[in-house]
Parts: sequence; structure tokens; C-alpha cells
Amino acid sequence: MISPSTIYLSSAYLPPVEYIHQLVRSGIVYIEANETYTKQTYRNRCEIYSANGKLALSIPVIKTKGNHTLTKDILISYHENWQNNHWRAIESAYNSSPFFLFFKDDLYPFFYRKINRLLEFNHELLIKILDLIGINKEIRVTDDFLRNIPLDQDFRFSISPKHVSRSINLPPYSQVFQEKSGYIPNLSIIDLLFNEGPGTLEYLKSINL
Repeated sequence: MISPSTIYLSSAYLPPVEYIHQLVRSGIVYIEANETYTKQTYRNRCEIYSANGKLALSIPVIKTKGNHTLTKDILISYHENWQNNHWRAIESAYNSSPFFLFFKDDLYPFFYRKINRLLEFNHELLIKILDLIGINKEIRVTDDFLRNIPLDQDFRFSISPKHVSRSINLPPYSQVFQEKSGYIPNLSIIDLLFNEGPGTLEYLKSINL
């Protein structure tokens, strides 16, 4: 029996605001490790606000068992220097944001330290982000893949860059390039963190989706 306060999420790289909002309002959080890995999702991709608008950053991965690889078995490829490229893009996008300098030293280590498995990398980065926001939450990793999870508790596949969701109605906050390109909702949580700083948790709690 699944507790009504429990939710299920996919693993995610610097996940979008909607993802963290669902996490905040829940009790126990399970991160899905035993699904067949799905490409072109937030599992290895985040979206930030660059000087030219929305910019997607993707971690190159290795499917150890081809298209049948489970998320827990996905490896990160370091054949290209994606860590340096991602950090330079993040720094360029948020260097002038109000709280980038305050948080950058906490996040930078993830962009030079090599972790083999995507699930582990995402998990450690998520825990750090939650700590910076001030969220104390029990995060578990699934042992098996469950199919019959109530829809209002299952966000493993619905929070996706491929889907237009209710998150389009997320209330606006100040963004660095907003005057140039307008407000862009549901970007990576770091967009909210770098712009709102200590106000991030209050913003997340105020969302009514």
C-alpha cells in the first residue's frame, strides 16, 4: 500500500521548478531507478535561461545494455568535457544574478568531480540543491519498478520537456534576461535559486498547481 503522501519521480539533472515543487509538498519521495531509461528527458538534461533564451544542457550517457538499459545502469560519458561546458554556460547565464556568487562554490564541485553513474550523480546533486534551499526530505531509490501508482502520486513520466503541463502557469519571479526575452517558466531549479536565493523555499510552497 502506497502512502498518500508518497510520490514517485524520475531521476533528474538539475530538475525543473515543477519537479522540486512536487517534492516539497510530498512526504516520502522515491526516485525511479528500475525503469527502462528514456532519452531526451530531464534524466540527463536541464534547461537554463541564457542571454539568447532557453538553453538545454545534456549530459552524454552510455547505455550499458543498449535500449534495454535501466536508469540505475546508465553511465556518464566523459569522452568530451561536458562538465566544463555546462559550468561555463551556467556561469555565463547567471553570473549577474543576485545569488550566483553566494551558491556557486557549493555547486562547482559537481562540474569537475567525476561520478560514474548518472543516477548517483543526479542524486548527490539533488541532495545538495535541497540543502541549499533548506528542504529536509527523505529521498529513497526504488528497489523495483511499480506499475500501478496513483496518477496524482506518479510524476516519473509526466514531468518532461516533451509535455506541456500545468507548470506553464507557474507564478513569475525576476529573471536575469527577462526584459530581453520575457519570463520563461519551469526552468531548472538553479534559475530560481540564483534569482531568489533565500526566497526559493517560500516561492515553492506558494505554488498552487
